[in-house]
Amino acid sequence: MLELSHVHKVYRVGAFGGGRLRAVRDVSLTVEPGEVVSLIGESGSGKSTLGKMVLGLSRPTGGTITFDGTDITTIRGHAARKEYYRRVQGVFQDPFSCFNPIFKADRVFEMIRTSYFPGVSDADWRDRVLAALATVRLDPGNVLGKYPHQLSGGQLQRVLIARALLLDIKLLVADEIISMLDASTRIDVLNLLSDLKERGLGILFVTHDLSLGNYVSDKSVILRKGAVAEMGPTLRVFENPLHPYSRHLLSCVPQLHRTWAEVDAELAANPPEDVVLPVAADEESAPLLEVEEGHFVGIDQG
Repeated sequence: MLELSHVHKVYRVGAFGGGRLRAVRDVSLTVEPGEVVSLIGESGSGKSTLGKMVLGLSRPTGGTITFDGTDITTIRGHAARKEYYRRVQGVFQDPFSCFNPIFKADRVFEMIRTSYFPGVSDADWRDRVLAALATVRLDPGNVLGKYPHQLSGGQLQRVLIARALLLDIKLLVADEIISMLDASTRIDVLNLLSDLKERGLGILFVTHDLSLGNYVSDKSVILRKGAVAEMGPTLRVFENPLHPYSRHLLSCVPQLHRTWAEVDAELAANPPEDVVLPVAADEESAPLLEVEEGHFVGIDQG
């Protein structure tokens, strides 16, 4: 359903755009209907950048992203993009940032109606909204007519998922959607994603939390500095990680029977190896660099 093939993303950085930051390096992966694929990695590993490119919010510098056989990087025009978003939607980390505080939270449903279903009657639309809220296990009386500040983060997150379900979506990009929720609400949202998966929805699940990726996903992709360090069925990746970075990540998961001092001692004795990335022929003359704010970087051509 979704295929990323040799995707790269390079940002211009520095005061005059003279530096280049390669955020994503040669990433290839697929998402099938009814499959949850987790993108797992630390901050800055390229997870959210990949999600934004799938959602068409950012264009890849190289490679292709195809959805149902169509290269989404070639989509042009409002009508074509609107049709794409009928089938692909995203839910993001901070639910409060997705709502205008001066409007009631269920205004997001009316925006969908105006854009995609202008001819639907009031009664029919209300039935659709109630069905979508039931799917995400929300009581309409607790959320309809309420302002965002009157709802919890978990309720707002599920309202956004219900909004997506009002469309005929096939793929949901879930970018750190539970990182700001409390533990009990996290389980509710994860179980909701599992239910949607059983209905055939493909989910690209972006997270930095290995335990969450292990809980919800069929396939895991471990990212390191924008590149795929390891990819495969979640059970295999977590039970028998082959890449040193994957083993390092798993060793850092808190365990009740081990102290941090013991973990630190093991890491000091066996430090993780870094990812070694090959340099393509066309990149040898164009060095990659990172320019921090307030710093100057000199390049010796020799």
